[in-house]
Order: sequence, then C-alpha cells, then structure tokens
Amino acid sequence: MSTLLADWRHPLLHRRVWALAAPMILSNLSVPLVTLVDSAIAGHLPEARQLAAVAMGGAFYTALLGILGFLRMGTTGFAAQASGRRDGAALRQILLQAGLLGLGLSLLLLLAASLALEPLLAWLGLDPAFADLAARFLHLRLLGLPAALLSYAVIGWLLGTQDARTPLVLLLTTNALNLLLVTGFVLGLGAGVQGIALASVLAEWSGMLLGLWLVLRRLRLWPGRIDRPALRRLTSWRPLLAVNRDIFIRSLALQAVFLLFAAQGAQLGETTVAVNALLLNGLLVTAFALDGLAHAVEALAGHALGAREGATLRRVLVIAGGWSLLASLGFALAFALGGDLFIALQSDIAAVREAAHAYLPYLAVLPLIAMVSYLLDGLFIGATRAREMRNSMLLALLLALPLGWLLRGLGNHGLWLAFLAFMALRGLISALLAWRLAHREGWLSDDGRP
Repeated sequence: MSTLLADWRHPLLHRRVWALAAPMILSNLSVPLVTLVDSAIAGHLPEARQLAAVAMGGAFYTALLGILGFLRMGTTGFAAQASGRRDGAALRQILLQAGLLGLGLSLLLLLAASLALEPLLAWLGLDPAFADLAARFLHLRLLGLPAALLSYAVIGWLLGTQDARTPLVLLLTTNALNLLLVTGFVLGLGAGVQGIALASVLAEWSGMLLGLWLVLRRLRLWPGRIDRPALRRLTSWRPLLAVNRDIFIRSLALQAVFLLFAAQGAQLGETTVAVNALLLNGLLVTAFALDGLAHAVEALAGHALGAREGATLRRVLVIAGGWSLLASLGFALAFALGGDLFIALQSDIAAVREAAHAYLPYLAVLPLIAMVSYLLDGLFIGATRAREMRNSMLLALLLALPLGWLLRGLGNHGLWLAFLAFMALRGLISALLAWRLAHREGWLSDDGRP
C-alpha cells in the first residue's frame, strides 16, 4: 500500500497523464460530430430518402473506420517505444510504414467497394431509387478513406510521441471545415446528398495534409534517416503487421459482441431494442473519458518501456488506474442517481422511458466493470503486446457465449447480465495475462526492448 501511495504522489506524472488524456477525451467527443452534422444538414433536404441515404452511408463509413482503428493503435505503441529510446530513425520508419499500410488498405477497400457495393445494396432488398442514392453517396464518401487511414497513422504517431494537442487540433480543424463546406455545398449551392459527401471528403483530405505538415515539422526534434532497403524486406514489416492483425481480430470480436447483443435484443421486441440502444449510449459516454486515460497509458507506458524505466511504467499504471477508478465511480454515481434523466434526454416516448428504468442498475455498474479492460488495453498497446489483448477478448467472448445462452430465459435482464459478465471476464483475463507477463517474462527483456 505504501508503494501505491508513493507512486500516486507524483505530481509531474499526474500532469503528464492529463496533458495526454484531456485532449484525447475532447478528440473522442469530436469524432461523432461529422456524422451528426451531415445528418442534421440532410434533415433539411426535401426528401426523407436523402436523409436515410446519408444516415445509412454515414453509419457504414463510421463502422468501417471503427474496424480499421487498429492502424492508429498499432502505430502508437511502436512510436512511443521509439521516442523513449530517442530513436529518430525508428520514428521515421514507423510513420512511413504505417502510412503505406493505411494507403494500401484504403486502395484495396475502394476496389472492393467499386465491385461489391451495388450488389450488396441490391441483396438488402432496398428500394431501387434509395439504393441508387445511397450507392452514389457512399462511392463519393469512400474517397475520403485514404485520408482517414493516413490520419490514423499520423494521430497514432503523434500520440506515441506524447503529443495529444496536435491530434485535437487536426480533428477540430477537420470538423470545422466539414461544417463550413457542407453548409456551403448543400444550403448554398444546392448540391444535395453528393454535396454532403464531397464536403466530408475534402475536409478529411485537408486535415490529413495539415497533419502531415505538422508531423514533418515535429520530426526535426529527432534526427535520423529512413532505412529504405528495409521497406523491401518482409521481416521489417512483420512486427507492425502482427500487431495490427491482432488488434483487428480483437476489434472484430468486440463488434461481434455488440452485434449479438443487438440481434438478441431485437428478438425481444422494438421497445427493448430502443431501450438497449439508449443505455449503451451511456457506455459510449463513459468510453470518452476512459479511452482518453487509456490513450495516455499507451503513450507513457510505451515511452517508459522504450527508455527502460520500470518505475515510471509502474507509476503510470497507478496514476492512470486511480483516475480511471475515480472517473468510473463518478459515472456510476451519475447513472445511479440521474439515469432516468439520461434516458429522458434521449427519448420522450413514455413506453421506452418506463421500460429503461428497470435496467438502469446495469448501466450504473458497467463503468466500474469496464474500466479494467480499457486501462489494460492501453498498456498492451503501448507495449505492442496486441496478442495478449486479442486473446483476452476472444477468451472472454467464448466464455460469455454459453452464459448468454443459459440466461436467455431471463429476457433482457439475462442479456444484460451476460454482457456485464463478458466485460468483467475481459478485464479479469487481461489482468491475469498482464500479471503472468510481468512475472514470467517481465515487461523489459534483456536486450533492452519491450
């Protein structure tokens, strides 16, 4: 206990944690704004199908970016360790490799979309006029995908170098430009749905170019040269590809959990679907804060590992863990006391608000259960130990699935109990894997690398 208190009483590290966490929390809050702005503008167009096309296309694009978020996370850990070693050459190498990987993935996805988008919309059985409008919106909107993935690489690299303010500037600039362009194109020029897509694309490319310019300026702090021959060797790509592969699998498993949750809820009726969606928005709000602290752990833990500073790594986990616990307690108390108000702010449908009341206790305990997995995800990413993060997610899913089947007789209560069990298992397994790694291998190996 005395060691924990000594680690907690480290004001400089408190400031470093919040210097990273606060801008990332604001950055997280800004992410949904593009889709919200697009939907709000589309809501003033003359036809309902125009709003539906933008909403559907925006949801598809947002989900795609969520799955591809591994590129940001995979880049952060390697950049943080390189900055801890003061290795300017490695910083240049990881930035270039992450950028090339993002560009390659985006080109493959654009090719796949050009071949499969129309058949997919036709398979969904949509109205032909609506399907054509949605396809035109998505084809144009996807042109921003290369910029979005390059921005992931840039933001991950900047966070790894313990710069969280520049990503915030980039995201706010992109969102502000999107608002200006979409207003001008749609309300000023009458460009309709395609104007909304074009505005978002131009805003994303502008933000990415600004990010690259700022990164090139920041690289002056770390002298070094790119090893161009290494780019042609598969061995130089394997660490980045392996980490991104494991984070990608982990992300797919997490998306599968939410998909199963929604599908099972749909079998219980429309009201249940609406209730669960509103309650899960509470998890989304909680994630803004806890993810911000996890991002701080990614950068600071990776830097400490790169610099071989075991004491700093321990202090980072204690301080970020303490703040995560305090934030989780705050959210739990807020949902316990003000849960009905939280639901009322989202819906004025009496049946939905009344039904949601019975499930508010689950929402209240969710932040406390989820905080461990968020915090340890940050540690694993900073240490580029994505395999452990992947394994904890998959094992938690495998254990929670039969529990969900056994609890199905309890209706939506059983569904929420299974979901809470999944989150608890995910945190517990992550903690066990982190403990085993620390005691069997150690976070620092003999060659000085994590």
